[in-house]
Amino acid sequence: MIGRWLTRADESRRLPPTRGLMGLLWALAAIVLMPAAPSWAQPTAASVPTTTPVVATHFAVSPSAPQSAAPTAGFTVHEFDWIDASRQGRSVPVRLYLPHAASASATASATAAAPVIVFSHGIGGSRRGYSYLGQHWASQGYASLHLQHVGSDRGVWTGNPFAMFFRLQSAADESEAVARVHDLRFALDRLLASEFAPRLDAKRIAAAGHSYGANTALLAAGAQVRRNGLVMDLHDARVRCAIIISAPPFYGETDTPAILGPISVPTLHVTATDDVIRVPGYFSPASDRLAVFEATGGATKVLAVFAGGSHSMFTDRAGTGGIEFNPQVKAATQALSVAFLRQVFEGEPLALRQWPQRFAALLARFTPPH
Repeated sequence: MIGRWLTRADESRRLPPTRGLMGLLWALAAIVLMPAAPSWAQPTAASVPTTTPVVATHFAVSPSAPQSAAPTAGFTVHEFDWIDASRQGRSVPVRLYLPHAASASATASATAAAPVIVFSHGIGGSRRGYSYLGQHWASQGYASLHLQHVGSDRGVWTGNPFAMFFRLQSAADESEAVARVHDLRFALDRLLASEFAPRLDAKRIAAAGHSYGANTALLAAGAQVRRNGLVMDLHDARVRCAIIISAPPFYGETDTPAILGPISVPTLHVTATDDVIRVPGYFSPASDRLAVFEATGGATKVLAVFAGGSHSMFTDRAGTGGIEFNPQVKAATQALSVAFLRQVFEGEPLALRQWPQRFAALLARFTPPH
């Protein structure tokens, strides 16, 4: 197992151990992506949070058929229900935010192929989550492919509420953590073999994710875990950089630098001083996010720590971390991620250099590329 039982906030309140990667137990899911409304109802197309009008579509389509939205803000939205036959028919639903052309601010011409960002959600999420990132990236000329990891997606919230504990345990199991990385690889394979391939740049691919999804991105970017004397290497060589938002550490592992040190691609790490997970039986301080940054290898690393906030403010949920602070952090994260990608993919460092001054009022710490 990659993950073992986590540090307990209260040893007197023992819960059954979870077998999850990085110790992502069931309670973590409840704090990361619990529906904002006091209901277990799943979001509908009409209720998906958006920052620009997007015409969402239904899921009931054939495995290969795309569902497309009307063009808006320089991009279109397409949904696919792909099936990976090589993994016993595992379903891999995706949502693609596809730009019409390269951003006017990019060095590439308007007809240039778009770089690709593949995004992995946290436990309990879906392909329709983190829309504020997907929409913004597409509006700036980046194709953003948002995965839905069946087994650790929004399905954990449905069904018998008394069985939810076990669904969340299963979602955090090591086998699901590994399956998530294979989802990423499979989805990239399908996308780069699709009708959209001529519009995409297969040499400029970034992995991104929040919380459990950040761990998925780290593994795809080159993190390595040893099992029985052998290296569990899930690295996808096509990934040229990674955007890591609120990554939990590799709990239960004794040598985090040995796990994250093999990463050699540029990484951007985003967190907050109150990016704390605090639930009965489990406690993860904000310093855990910093430990992941420090342990990650590579010649180019960037860290942004917002002053305040919460672990879930990086999702589409509004208000968490502060009614005014939440949208400000989202806007800053949008700008920072694009500035990072501009430097990595296009060799344009100016936006990344200027970003700390532009958002200084929100920051507790910023570590520039080094």
